[in-house]
Amino acid sequence: MTLTIGIVGPEDLVQRVAAVGNESTSAMLLGLPYRHESEAVAVVEEAQERIDAFLFTGVVPYTAANTAGVLARPAMYVSYDGATLLRALVELLRLGHDVTRISIDTLRRTEVLETLTEAKLPTDHVQVLPYRPGLTSDDIVAFHRSARKRHDTRVAITCLGSAFHTLETEMQAVRLAPSRYSISSTLQALVLTTSGRHAGDAQVVLGLIELPEPDDGLAGDLAALGGSLAPLPDGRHLVVTTRGLLEQATEQFTRMPLLDRLAARHPTAHVGFGLGRTAAEAESLARRALNRAVSIGASAGVVSIADDVDIVIEPDGDGQQSAERGQESLPLLARRVGLQPGTLLRLRELVAALPDGMTAHDVAGHLLVQQRTARRILKRLERAGLAVPIGSQQQGRTGRPPTIYRLRL
Repeated sequence: MTLTIGIVGPEDLVQRVAAVGNESTSAMLLGLPYRHESEAVAVVEEAQERIDAFLFTGVVPYTAANTAGVLARPAMYVSYDGATLLRALVELLRLGHDVTRISIDTLRRTEVLETLTEAKLPTDHVQVLPYRPGLTSDDIVAFHRSARKRHDTRVAITCLGSAFHTLETEMQAVRLAPSRYSISSTLQALVLTTSGRHAGDAQVVLGLIELPEPDDGLAGDLAALGGSLAPLPDGRHLVVTTRGLLEQATEQFTRMPLLDRLAARHPTAHVGFGLGRTAAEAESLARRALNRAVSIGASAGVVSIADDVDIVIEPDGDGQQSAERGQESLPLLARRVGLQPGTLLRLRELVAALPDGMTAHDVAGHLLVQQRTARRILKRLERAGLAVPIGSQQQGRTGRPPTIYRLRL
């Protein structure tokens, strides 16, 4: 299957990355340009369903999308390495500019000083503003203006297009563009990561079902899994499917409609699925999952994954999720809901601060995102069974009252 990689960045850099990428990969590259880096979040959200992964032309738009919690696909950004800076310095020297008094943003200070030292250029009058989350175009422009005023810098070197367009009318300014090597190496790494994710979706899964009596409707119940069913000598049933189909049929391991139907027809029903790196490991994990399900109660389902991760799913009779859901690892939860582990970690901090519930306004303020983004995050968590609406905030408000959610993270 051909992967579709969305390239997010300003128009000229998107074209550059696409031109280099078309020479080094068989993936389909889709340009997703914006006019200003503040549009990166909206661009990602709009393209989410059309692409397999995102490649950002720099760290600024990547960080904006990552902080907003909208990256539900693999994503990387092209770094601006020392070779990129060295190429710009050579061009400035060729044009007769003084490169001993420069101001540089986004790059790491150690990387800048090492590059200049290797080029046998003095570093005493070089000003560097490393990138940090939250750094804006206005901050970068202010840095270069201050460097010129306080340190008499002669050239501003920036990695941000919007800052360059402001600075070029005031001083000698150069805008860095990623090198061919950085583009090719990052794109190759992204393709490998995304291919690995897809291979995981195609991973073979083995399941075991234990019922107290024969069930003629079992084959029909398993149709959603798109797998095969076989009786075992001990009276149990063996199911063979794939991870992708199992995730789809269980709503990312949050519900098990198969178990609900079996529990409605039998006094006891136990289901165990094993996801392993090999068929033998999957079988071993399936047996572990079934034994765990039997130990829980009359009816239960368990999905066992390597590294001792067991996801317990009980019949959905009362609409409540298992309390054990909160013990899952952040990477697993993040994969389930399509958010970044860092976003979930910050939400756990908010749960600790607001144990009685929170609104989209609370989430937006804590994550430093817009309220519409916060509402989408809460809806994702609600669909995954990790957020439950418990009321609305009426006091002191006009219009539609905001919903209060309790998070299970």
